[in-house]
Amino acid sequence: MDLAQFEQLVEAGLGAIPVKFRKLMDNVEIVIADYPSFEQRTKMELKKHQSLFGLYEGIPQTKRGHNYSGVLPDKITIFQKVIEYYARDDETVKEMVKDTIWHEIAHHFGMNEAEVRASESRKKAKL
Repeated sequence: MDLAQFEQLVEAGLGAIPVKFRKLMDNVEIVIADYPSFEQRTKMELKKHQSLFGLYEGIPQTKRGHNYSGVLPDKITIFQKVIEYYARDDETVKEMVKDTIWHEIAHHFGMNEAEVRASESRKKAKL
C-alpha cells in the first residue's frame, strides 16, 4: 500500500473517534512512520521479536498542570510497515489502523496500558 492510501486510512481511523473526544484532543499530532526508531524501541524496552503498531509520546491530558504551555505537540506515530506485515489483507490493515489510533488517543487522554487494554476487551465483548 502506498503512503497516500495509508494516510487515508489514518484519516478515516481518526474520523471514527467520536466527535466529543476529537474536540477535546489538544496539542497532539498524528504521524506515520514505517517502523519504530531505535530510540523508540529502546524507550519501550522492546525485545528483538517485539514491535509496535503505534506509539503515543507526550504529556497525557491528565498530567498537564496549570503551567502547561509552550510545549511541543504530543506525537502519535502509526507504524505502516508493521501493521501491513501483521495484516491479512487491506480490510485488516484498515481495522488495525482504526484500533491503533483509538488505542494511542486513549493514552493521550491519560489511560495507562492496562486501562486501555481493559477498555478494548470490554469493547470487543460488546461486538
